[in-house]
Amino acid sequence: MSLNKIESPCIGVCVLDINDVCEGCYRKADEIGRWSILSEETKREVVNASVQRAKDLGRLIE
Repeated sequence: MSLNKIESPCIGVCVLDINDVCEGCYRKADEIGRWSILSEETKREVVNASVQRAKDLGRLIE
């Protein structure tokens, strides 16, 4: 296994809000659906975007 491999941020709380964002991992539905075919760089971008979504929603405190 590569040390740079980006693992899925899924925590098993698979509920989409009205904006099609998962309430568990904060990925958009299309990001979840495409996860297995994304490059490691794109996965990293998706994870960074999902962290920002969680912060924007007040669900993640720095």
